[in-house]
Amino acid sequence: PPEPTDNLRTDPGAIKLASIDYGHIIKEKPFAVLYPSSVDDIRTLIYLSYNSLFSYTIAAKGQVHSTWGQAQANDGVVVQMNSLNRFRNGTGILISGDRSLGFYADVGGEQMWIDVLNATLTRGLSPVSWTDYLYPTVGGTLSNAGISGHTYQKGPQITNVLELDVLTGKGEFVTCSPQKDSELFYAVLGGLGQFGIITRARIVLGPAKKRVKWLRILYSDFSSFSTDQETLISTTGPSDKVMPDFLEGHLLMNQSPLDFYPQSQRRKITFLVNQYGILYIIEVVTYYDNKNEAKKVKQMLKSLKGFLPGFVFEKDVTYLQFLNRVHDQEIELRKKGLWDIPHPWLNIFIPKSRITDFDNGVFRNILLKRNFTSSTVLVYPLLRSKWDERMSAVIAAEEEVFYFVGFLDASADNWEAFDNKNKDILQFCVNAGIKFKQYLGHHATKEEWIIHFGSKWNTFQQRKTRFDPRMILSPGQRIFNY
Repeated sequence: PPEPTDNLRTDPGAIKLASIDYGHIIKEKPFAVLYPSSVDDIRTLIYLSYNSLFSYTIAAKGQVHSTWGQAQANDGVVVQMNSLNRFRNGTGILISGDRSLGFYADVGGEQMWIDVLNATLTRGLSPVSWTDYLYPTVGGTLSNAGISGHTYQKGPQITNVLELDVLTGKGEFVTCSPQKDSELFYAVLGGLGQFGIITRARIVLGPAKKRVKWLRILYSDFSSFSTDQETLISTTGPSDKVMPDFLEGHLLMNQSPLDFYPQSQRRKITFLVNQYGILYIIEVVTYYDNKNEAKKVKQMLKSLKGFLPGFVFEKDVTYLQFLNRVHDQEIELRKKGLWDIPHPWLNIFIPKSRITDFDNGVFRNILLKRNFTSSTVLVYPLLRSKWDERMSAVIAAEEEVFYFVGFLDASADNWEAFDNKNKDILQFCVNAGIKFKQYLGHHATKEEWIIHFGSKWNTFQQRKTRFDPRMILSPGQRIFNY
């Protein structure tokens, strides 16, 4: 590896910081950590590795919201991307465009989405697709996909990018788009950091509404819950049909927090949870500027059939408060010392045709019968047509509707129990013949990665040979580096 310099540190503090992530499960020590003062510093680091007799691996580290060591580089060099922020002189987020052609923001790969939101809101604008949590970096989410309740309508974050600046595994600096160097553009989006480091992304912006009607609707029956979710996102229906701006779903079990619900209703909700074991919650949101737009919510509810009467709960908050809602939970968890603990997460895509089997086999069986009722479990539908097949990201099956299911566990003392539960969930899918795909996943062997990428594997491999032939980049994913 290269010699330590002012920017390249090998001290224990820097090494320790670069060997942990949000998962707190995998810890791999790099040889050194680069704190770049310019994109050129990163370019030089890659170029030296690519051209040396013994190349070293390099991992770009953003806010490390990964849970399985994906941003680590054992005996390699970790690039602390947020160091660029100190040298950008306010050029990390630049807003351009006009009403007729549309607006966009040129954003450094090291920028956090919360900062992008705050900068664009000053102009009455906002990115159109989000993640639930706004504190990962732009480069980090675009290397995966970036999904949330906006995805069914706006597509994942990767489909809302117009242009990228990328440093390839050869140390080449390339500006790419669907029109120029498109192979690299599509490779990098959802490419798990395998083909290049994103140093700038041009993000699509739209007008930002000021306020939010935020509803949670309770169901005791999974079939009604999933049918109503699918009704809400369906583009067919009456001409005056109102689509939610955001749609997610989750499970309410006997250890789930009830903060959202009025104090007066919490005993009733607890009674229902005890009665049914699981309540299914549809979470829908409408953005609005005036009272007429706010009325759309009532119209939306008319199309729903199976919710528990009297169990529709509404909040009215600002656009920023809604988008940044997870940060409030983070503050509370940090106070309790429950943020920097192991997070054995599992996120998967399940075809619509098998989601009821999944409910029976996983939610009702593995979770309930084994008392895994403290988990945060998300479950909501997405549309295949909103994704771009040319990108590296992989989704489930050939069906137009598929579900995202996330098991977001945290454990201060026994993360292995949750990890074993997750392995049992995957094994259930294999045994039942459910064609699932992991999102933000990790695989133990190259064979598993080949299965993961399926029909995209050959293209993925060819792109690796073209853009990172010495397999320098993103070793923590363990696709080409074991």
